[in-house]
Amino acid sequence: MGREIERKFLVKGPFKHLAEKKTRIVQGYLSSVPERTVRVRIKGDKGYLTIKGIGGASGASRFEWEQEIPVDVAEDLLKICEPGVIDKCRYEVKVGGKKFEVDEFYGDNEGLILAEVELDSEEEEFEKPEWLGDEVTGDVRYYNAMLMKNPYKNW
Repeated sequence: MGREIERKFLVKGPFKHLAEKKTRIVQGYLSSVPERTVRVRIKGDKGYLTIKGIGGASGASRFEWEQEIPVDVAEDLLKICEPGVIDKCRYEVKVGGKKFEVDEFYGDNEGLILAEVELDSEEEEFEKPEWLGDEVTGDVRYYNAMLMKNPYKNW
């Protein structure tokens, strides 16, 4: 099992012109309890099953296991997920040797744009582009599993 270390930010300015890749993502949760979220995702033309553990004190790191699964299996699993689906486009933007994954949400989370950057350690320094807004790492409202339960439109 791997360990995911990432920091999450709001996006305050234009970034799409810098994106090297854009992918549609639809995902749901078989389990959204914080101790063990089980996510089903269709990303582009691939399916994934991901299990994440509870976050550390900072919210920047947690255990993660992911396995590619056939898309038709992912489509079937999405049918039995908890109510609510996350629908978004992910843009990949490279800045200073790091890849930022910028998610533009649709549906009940329309208007929300979040950027994540994966790090090698919680203390790792990285270049922050001017379009990056306030940090929301550890703010559970911005976890996808929580956006499914309490979407951005309700805030």
